[in-house]
Amino acid sequence: MKRIMQRSYLVLFVALAFFAGMCFLAFRVVTQSTRWVQHPYNGHAEASDGLANAGEITDRDGVMLAYNDEESGHRKYNDDIDVRESLLHVVGDKSMSISTSIQSMFRADLTGYNFILGMGLPKSLKSNRDVQLTVDADACKAAYEALGDRKGACVVYNYKTGEVLCSVSNPTYDPEDPPDAETINSSEWYNGVYLDNVISSTYTPGSTFKIITSAAAIENIPDIYQRTFECNGSIEIGGNTINCTEAHSQYGEITFEEAFAHSCNVVFAQLAIEIGPEKMKETADKMGFNSDAVKMSGIPIAMSYYEADGADENTLAWTGIGQGFGKYEDRANPLRMAMVAGAVANSGTAVSPFIVQDDGSLMNKLGIATNKDGDTNMLSAATATKLQGLMKAAANYYSASYGIKVGDLPFCAKTGTAERGDGKDETAWFVGYIEDANHPYAFAVVVEEGGAGATAAAPVADAAISALNR
Repeated sequence: MKRIMQRSYLVLFVALAFFAGMCFLAFRVVTQSTRWVQHPYNGHAEASDGLANAGEITDRDGVMLAYNDEESGHRKYNDDIDVRESLLHVVGDKSMSISTSIQSMFRADLTGYNFILGMGLPKSLKSNRDVQLTVDADACKAAYEALGDRKGACVVYNYKTGEVLCSVSNPTYDPEDPPDAETINSSEWYNGVYLDNVISSTYTPGSTFKIITSAAAIENIPDIYQRTFECNGSIEIGGNTINCTEAHSQYGEITFEEAFAHSCNVVFAQLAIEIGPEKMKETADKMGFNSDAVKMSGIPIAMSYYEADGADENTLAWTGIGQGFGKYEDRANPLRMAMVAGAVANSGTAVSPFIVQDDGSLMNKLGIATNKDGDTNMLSAATATKLQGLMKAAANYYSASYGIKVGDLPFCAKTGTAERGDGKDETAWFVGYIEDANHPYAFAVVVEEGGAGATAAAPVADAAISALNR
């Protein structure tokens, strides 16, 4: 009897283990089948450059960005080489090396993979074949041409709807004629070419971070607008000297608004110290730093970074002007900075960005499911209104001093010139938004080794938004 019981327990254990294994397998099939069918070892999926019978990718106006050529059986791209190169990181190419591209992230949708019937459905019955994007091909081409042979990124998005209208990353190449692996590995220009700088890179933000420092000052220093500050061109903090930029010529007594418009490092270094590390980090966190919660149509966005805990006065001062060093170095992602600008324009709410307008699914067409995450409340409406005034004052200064324009539309903005610390020229930034209800565009431009944001980055934003405003 005892032996029978032992055997019964053994059989029961094996049965339970088998049942558990089947449940785990079923779970893996449901959650991972799409990834399995796209695996490189799957020869059927790898036919036709890895996109067998894949659907079309179009821009917001139906301009063809990628399609399968029935005669050759290969994947083809837009006829204009500048459009192809400007949208390489968004669309992708046959190598699948750009992991965040649409052809990588939405490959199952494009190939018409069906969970029940696999890839065996006839062409007429396949679902989820075509993908329409929110980007404008002309705007992307214009931004790309304005960037020229400089590395960097340009992103424009609708701060009311979340549609990403322009997304350009440089360096790039022609997906119709990609460089070979040896060229990519040996060329300095191609270093980082598979990385989409708009969503996957971070840069030292320079003075664009003063938007965040200003928000912290507005919310934590009650008399900030009644104060005046003294700037003599430099200040010594903790035995180190912080200088104002050469562009800042309004030395002497200045107001908070003037300090922002003229990007006074002396004032903002002192403000960061007065606000303190806890409140500085709290404000940065509210404005999207140190969080990867928001994605773009399910595509990961690199996390912007700000750290102040344990920083001494000198270090805290540098973080307040968008520099920092070591573990306290500020780092900002271009798309997330566009979201910060969008939140300022949109009464404090950062609308979640998305780039896939229509993935062809019935759920998407019926509006039951969308490709958009939830929005983020970054600021109070009152703080956002005050930041709007600061960024408008800065824009007026840029227009008067440098002739900056952005699509011949009223704009609010902040430039940035971030020191690299590696002997190379500074990283140039231009972050802001259009102050027009009919053109609710927020933007961020980064130009590596560009120098001044006003002269290097602003013209790229102007080119992109001018194309959108045609």
